[in-house]
Amino acid sequence: MGQSSYNVIIFGVWMSTHNDGCRRSLTFPVIALGGFIFLISIIGFLGACKRSVALLWIYLVVLLIVLIAILVFTVLAFIVTNNGSGHINPGLRYKEYKLNDYSSWFLKQLNNTNNWKRLKSCLVKSEQCRKLSKRYKTIKQFKSAELTPIEAGCCRPPSECGYPAVNASYYDLSFHSISSNKDCKLYKNLRTIKCYNCDSCKAGVAQYMKTEWRLVAIFNVVLFVVLSMVYFVGCCARRNAASYRSKP
Repeated sequence: MGQSSYNVIIFGVWMSTHNDGCRRSLTFPVIALGGFIFLISIIGFLGACKRSVALLWIYLVVLLIVLIAILVFTVLAFIVTNNGSGHINPGLRYKEYKLNDYSSWFLKQLNNTNNWKRLKSCLVKSEQCRKLSKRYKTIKQFKSAELTPIEAGCCRPPSECGYPAVNASYYDLSFHSISSNKDCKLYKNLRTIKCYNCDSCKAGVAQYMKTEWRLVAIFNVVLFVVLSMVYFVGCCARRNAASYRSKP
């Protein structure tokens, strides 16, 4: 079981290195779970070595609670990540995302003023949008780029607004847009504003959260199977310890 805890911690660390600080919503809980499983494994190890029925009972009860918690979280994670997908626009390689496509749980989290204020501040500091004009020198390069959901939703106005792109980070807002999408009016070329107040930006973050949650859910399925086998071994160890104690 100790190996399982190491794998959980390594997975959490891996997640932290593949997401910036703005979107590490599950990194700490995963690492904490790995640490907790490690502590449980110590109890089980001591119980098996000393053939202590009491320690093995504690080990099995706590492990059962962990298994139930993992199962519940995994089911919920698959439910909340079931909705939401990108929309393809002609002439663009990247997708655009709509907030209402995602689950009500994601909507509640992202529409919370305090939550979004913190996320928006972090996104502005990361300066992902500012880097686009350095990465893509021409409009042709920009349109053929595979932008991330954050870049597509937060760094540019939705395509339906029709604003002509001057470069990868600047749009001609003198163009009169006929779109009723409120994001068209919210977008500004200023580095600190961009489309960070747009629903399209929240949708981009929702897509990242969906990917992160789905990845953890898949990992949890594997973890649940492994821990279930460990639980079975623990039951056998408790039975053997009880038999040993009952011998005259």
